[in-house]
Amino acid sequence: MVISLSLDPNPARSLLRSFLISACLAIGLFLPGAILSAQEARPVAADPALEKKVITLSNELRCLVCQNQTIADSNAELAVDLRNQVRKQLSEGKSDREILDYMVQRYGEFVLYRPPLSYKTILLWAGPFVLLLIAMFILVQQIRLRHKRLASEEFDQTDLSRARKLLDSSSGDRS
Repeated sequence: MVISLSLDPNPARSLLRSFLISACLAIGLFLPGAILSAQEARPVAADPALEKKVITLSNELRCLVCQNQTIADSNAELAVDLRNQVRKQLSEGKSDREILDYMVQRYGEFVLYRPPLSYKTILLWAGPFVLLLIAMFILVQQIRLRHKRLASEEFDQTDLSRARKLLDSSSGDRS
């Protein structure tokens, strides 16, 4: 005797109805967020060559808000302003070097996405390698210390016989 708890005599219809309700709920929850996160298209210069230079130069500058993105990748207001500044200076005929120097003078070397190797940035460039060497040194010392401890440890006859029993019992289980 089968007892059905469903009020709907057709379980397939009930399953379809619950799937449709879930789908509508998911769409209702996620669609407004997708609409709100839509962004305007980036302004494009009338000259495609100029826009290409803007993008190239924007890839050399760090977004000061996001810090791990270039201003070409970031949508922060400051990044948009910096891109517009780069576009303006390029249209005025300034060279890439002049624009980068202007940005460094105004925001410091941090604005460069790939800062040059200098006495100010040596820790930034060498730091990861120094930390890796320190970690390797500590690891080697720990391995040596553990090896010495194990080599100097002596086992008496009861420990050895107990180990043999454990090994024999575990090898008997495998066959």
